[in-house]
Amino acid sequence: MKNIEDLNREKVKKILAKKKIPEFFAGDTVKIGVRISEGKRERVQYFEGVCIAKKKRDINSSFTVRKISFGEGVERTFALYSPIISSIKVIRSGQVKRAKLYYLRGKKGKSARIAEKIKKTIGVDISEQVIENEILDQSIPNQEKNETKTKELKKEAPKVAEPKKEEPKKESLKTELKKEKK
Repeated sequence: MKNIEDLNREKVKKILAKKKIPEFFAGDTVKIGVRISEGKRERVQYFEGVCIAKKKRDINSSFTVRKISFGEGVERTFALYSPIISSIKVIRSGQVKRAKLYYLRGKKGKSARIAEKIKKTIGVDISEQVIENEILDQSIPNQEKNETKTKELKKEAPKVAEPKKEEPKKESLKTELKKEKK
C-alpha cells in the first residue's frame, strides 16, 4: 500500500507533464497568469510582483508574491500546482541572501528595491555549438564541390607574371630620418 507522500509525488509528476513551471526563487520578479471565471466566460488576469517567500512541500508547495498597487502593498499567496495558475513567467532575477523577504513589508520606495542578479555565461552555450556543427556538417559536401571547381579553374587559367614591388632599403630610411632631425 502506498503512503500519502508517494501519491503526492505522482500527482506532481502528472501536473508537470502537462504544465511547464519555471525555476524561480525568493527575490525574483514574476508575472503570474491567474484564471478568473466570470459567469460563463473565463479570462486570464496577470499579477506581477516580487516573490517574497516560497515553500516546497510536494503537492502543497506555495509561493507569496508582493506588489505595490496605488501606494498600497498587496500580497497574494498561490498554490504552485493549482489549476487556477495558467502561466508563470520570471521577468528578472533578484540577488538576495535570504529565503524569506518579509522585511520588504516595512520598506517603502527605493529602499524596497532588490538588486538584479547578473547571470554570467562562460564560453558559448553547448546547444548552440551542436546546431552550428550540424549546419557545418551539412554544408561541407557543397563546400568541397566548390573548392574542387575553384582548383580546376585555377589550373585552366594562364598564370600572369606580377611585377615585383621594390622595397625601400633600410639604410636609406635611416639616413632620411637623420636628415629630418637635423
